[in-house]
Amino acid sequence: MFGRWRINLSQWGVREWAMTGLAFIVICAVVLAAGRGVAFGTDGQITAVRFGGDAQRTRVVLDMGKAVRGQVIEDGKTGRVVVSLSDIAPGRGLDGGGSGLVRGYEISGSGGASRVRLDLARGAEIERRFLLPPGDGVRHYRYVIDLKATGAAATVASSAPPRRETSRNEKPLIVIDAGHGGRDPGAHGVHAQEKAVTLAAARDLKAALERTGRYRVRLTRDSDVYVIHGRRVQIARDAGADLFISLHADAGSDPALRGASVYTLSEQGAGRAVREYTRGDDWQRELRLPGRDPSVDRILLDMTQRATQNRSAQFARVLLTHLEGDSHPLLRRSHRDAGLAVLLAPDVPAILLEMGFITNPEDERVLTDERSRRRLMRSVAEGIDRYFREPAAPVMVAGEVAGG
Repeated sequence: MFGRWRINLSQWGVREWAMTGLAFIVICAVVLAAGRGVAFGTDGQITAVRFGGDAQRTRVVLDMGKAVRGQVIEDGKTGRVVVSLSDIAPGRGLDGGGSGLVRGYEISGSGGASRVRLDLARGAEIERRFLLPPGDGVRHYRYVIDLKATGAAATVASSAPPRRETSRNEKPLIVIDAGHGGRDPGAHGVHAQEKAVTLAAARDLKAALERTGRYRVRLTRDSDVYVIHGRRVQIARDAGADLFISLHADAGSDPALRGASVYTLSEQGAGRAVREYTRGDDWQRELRLPGRDPSVDRILLDMTQRATQNRSAQFARVLLTHLEGDSHPLLRRSHRDAGLAVLLAPDVPAILLEMGFITNPEDERVLTDERSRRRLMRSVAEGIDRYFREPAAPVMVAGEVAGG
């Protein structure tokens, strides 16, 4: 009996050792797998973009952690190449300047897919594209897009309305909208009307930007005329604007209330924009979408709208940082959102700047005094400069609150 018990103990000890050994092996396997995951990069993401070649042939290589399937959305005839990559997300900070045939690029994500946009420096088309699996010492997948020059300027396809008046290799185009005008005076101060203040500020900002030599600038109005809201937005879209900024002066019942604020498009406004641009029968062509499947095009429109919203919010934060740094007073909640008509363009980053309260004596003085107003517009120009110089590095402003 004692002997059998000793044998049973021995058998139990063997089983315990075996279970412990198995657990150890499993743990080692998990640790090894985790280590390999770190070594191989982030699965399910595009991790880097690389360029090679010259102005005749340019290779674009996207590094990623998994295999994907690509679909061409725009083939270069519109001045850009757009490719949708299925079932993969973009990593952070994947936008910037290009090389060779590519002037700049941006990768945005929506619904588990990524949209690669290549802005062309001159006329070009896709020569070939393919996926390279890991191998030859490279541990990640690579999606390759080979572009070749067509010998033409990067212009819009004749089947779609023109996006740009000039080729894509030019300086960024800023459209400045002076709020109100003509029969619409806007808010009233003691000494000035809003429509006059916004026009003077728009001219000052235009001059400040043009002095840098880095931008093309267009005004939606350059005299005391009324321009309907939809036309203001369409001016920016037709010209292929890189940024739209609408200038206004706030008003309040409390004369002590003062400070600037910036509006960007709200979620409700984004929904309104999609409805506005999909009402007619020709919306797919007007928005330069493929036009083969309305449901797919609505998804693409939503992706475009969200990417535009993100860029608008990015610029708003950069601008408020510069205004605050120049000691220009801001409202406590200085970044707001709304469904304002001038913010509805789905493909042009846009903000509305309330420069201050025309009903406040000090703010009205700043807006009507030429020297003070020009200083304010120089701050706005510096914010625009930083937005284009450092598009992925916005700074949060003290007191900023999302939503509104």
